Amino acid sequence: MSRHQESKKGGKASGRGANNNRAKSHARGNAPIKKNATGSSRTATTSSGKGGIRLNKYIANSGICSRREADLYISTGQVTVNGEIINEMGFKVNLDDDVRFDGRRINPEAKAYVLLNKPKGFSVTTSNAKGMTVMDLVASSTKSRIQPVGRLGRNATGLLLFTNDDKVMKKLTNSKTGLPRLFHIELDKNLKAEDLDKIKKGLTVDGKRLEIEDLSYVDGAPKKEVGLKMRNVGNSIIRSIFEHLGYQVVRVDCVILGTLTKKDLPRGKYRHLKEQEIHNLMML
Repeated sequence: MSRHQESKKGGKASGRGANNNRAKSHARGNAPIKKNATGSSRTATTSSGKGGIRLNKYIANSGICSRREADLYISTGQVTVNGEIINEMGFKVNLDDDVRFDGRRINPEAKAYVLLNKPKGFSVTTSNAKGMTVMDLVASSTKSRIQPVGRLGRNATGLLLFTNDDKVMKKLTNSKTGLPRLFHIELDKNLKAEDLDKIKKGLTVDGKRLEIEDLSYVDGAPKKEVGLKMRNVGNSIIRSIFEHLGYQVVRVDCVILGTLTKKDLPRGKYRHLKEQEIHNLMML
């Protein structure tokens, strides 16, 4: 109905009469607001981002199925957006929405696996409020929204992996079954043999058990340089271990990450993992 036609009718729909359009009247707000808000899952789930992508395309891009099949899954209530079941055809979502198919979160972006040889002075964070971050170093590596696996201190150096693969991220950040890492550590003084043995057996610091996989002196180097192997992804555990025994950590360099090394990867540079390397990581 045009604005001119509404004017001729007096500007108000009575709800009675052969030409009444109830569907349009409801959309204009004649139904109680509370009822409309309760019955609309879209109000609760649409993100504030501009634009958007159709839900069926989002699912298809994630590699689950075709768009036509996605419509079927949507209609049968197997898809949620930000915790709400969505069965509306044509529903649009944003890339930062939590979209789950059959309970598992999905991602429409191409999977990316980027290995960086981190230099000093860069924070391992995705926040823009921390000055220079490792995200600045890998910004041009991919259009996918990757994030770092584990942590390294701002002044620590060495290998750092980035990915947007939730399955890989979950596996590699598990402190017991996660990604083994070998660190070259330099202390402010020689590490005593008895302290080396204490660390290998495990320490209790502030009521928390700190355990590693292995520790040894670096061949051909002073005894203040050691190689430490661990699976825990937290960077602070290294300093906690040595400071507990009266040592200061001067330098931390991650030299091996799972089966990955720094070979042909200069400091501050990155490269994409090969398919076989990704497979090897998942088999660890």
